Amino acid sequence: MGSEEDSIEQSVASRRERLLALRAAQELSSAAEPESEPEPKQNDDDDDGGEEHQQLEMKFRNYVPHDKHLQEGKIAPAVLPKFEDPNEAAPPPEPEAKEDPFLNIAPKKPNWDLRRDVQKKLDKLEKRTQKALYQLMVEQEKQKQLAEGDDTNGTAE
Repeated sequence: MGSEEDSIEQSVASRRERLLALRAAQELSSAAEPESEPEPKQNDDDDDGGEEHQQLEMKFRNYVPHDKHLQEGKIAPAVLPKFEDPNEAAPPPEPEAKEDPFLNIAPKKPNWDLRRDVQKKLDKLEKRTQKALYQLMVEQEKQKQLAEGDDTNGTAE
């Protein structure tokens, strides 16, 4: 069992070393960028076995705490860079007298597809219409002949 405890202690010690190295690297990176975030406060009051133990400071990005002590950890909201549209930044091209490309895409007659789909039905209707018009004309001619026939018969007697 001694070997298991030794291996656990070794893993704990290596983890502590890694954490300390990460903290040191973080402090160096925060010192290199002073305007990003203030350095976290370190409390040296809590010493555990000769090691320096740091109390982590809470940071609030989206939450505003009511406690005055916690409001010190409030972080300013991130400032997003203004989006610049590359199309807007370019100067507008000079208007030229060129043909609209959408005229080539769109059909010349907007209802050509509808006519194509119902052309057979339209042909049948056209034939029926011509027959109906012919019959109406024949009836009108008969009525005219009867009206003229009555006029000639009435005057002859």
